[in-house]
Amino acid sequence: MREIRLELEELEAITVCARGVRARDSRGRLRPEPESGSRTCFQRDIDRITHSKAFRRLKQKTQVFLEPEGDHYRTRLTHTLEVTRIARTIARALRLNEDLTEAIGLGHDLGHTPFGHAGERALNEVLADEGGFRHYEQSLRVVDIIEKEGKGLNLTHEVRDGILRHTCDPLAATLEGQVVRLADKTAYINHDVDDAIRSGTLRERDLPHRVTEVLGHRYSQRINTIVEDIISCGCDGEIHMGGDVSQAVDEFYAFLFERVYKNPVVKGEERKVKGLLTGIFEYYVKNPERMSEEFRQIADREGVRRAAADYVAGMTDPYAIEVYNNIFVPMAWTVK
Repeated sequence: MREIRLELEELEAITVCARGVRARDSRGRLRPEPESGSRTCFQRDIDRITHSKAFRRLKQKTQVFLEPEGDHYRTRLTHTLEVTRIARTIARALRLNEDLTEAIGLGHDLGHTPFGHAGERALNEVLADEGGFRHYEQSLRVVDIIEKEGKGLNLTHEVRDGILRHTCDPLAATLEGQVVRLADKTAYINHDVDDAIRSGTLRERDLPHRVTEVLGHRYSQRINTIVEDIISCGCDGEIHMGGDVSQAVDEFYAFLFERVYKNPVVKGEERKVKGLLTGIFEYYVKNPERMSEEFRQIADREGVRRAAADYVAGMTDPYAIEVYNNIFVPMAWTVK
């Protein structure tokens, strides 16, 4: 059989610039394994992530709006796809490794909780004595420890680094990982406002004048402005936004934080999220035998509270509600 992988790696030597990461130069996996004959190591990581159970569950995890009425609000899955597309556009323009960028983008939110950041805050509180809970760290736990019944996906070092550092300091070691970091922010500040306008929480004319003046008056125009600015700035060898765009994005985020993320109408149900997830968490701490086998193994290695947090974090919104109802809500019955 032709060594297609070698041909692809040769092609990367032409298409990926010296600042990017070529698959043949990867630092490898946690556990060495034979190379594929038809895919580069980063292409294999893309496939492993998209075929994972954690990736499929993203379709029923909240982005911002809890239980929205309507078919067109973002979920954690659609957010992930938007981030990945934006990141690949930037990577292609800068001649970085698109496959590495895509793998990081697809994997960056695998550890997110049900009910968005409200769920993350709830688990952060219950794990305060154990160092807290952060979704980017949980994403790495998912690919390293939890997936494939506790075997993990055994991803490459570069993808794992990009997943871990997509939202925290220090920056990712690769430019591809840094691209995903900015693509993530570009996606969520724009689509969260788009969803807020769709819900009636905001109107287009509510957006700050400086934001629309610099970034644009339409959703697609604002994304395009930011992406082209990152590409332009990236030509100097660093991944960042220019001064005017960066300031407008910061103002955009501050506006979004006050008017959407802290909006009492939008977030009115979040207090219930804390009670729901905390209740489920404490139940499994007291009844670890009710968790599935891979989480009982984690309990044996790392303690029952860590395992319970892993179990709850992996739930979808509707499954978490179902579990809570099964545990705490009396079932209707009739006398026969």
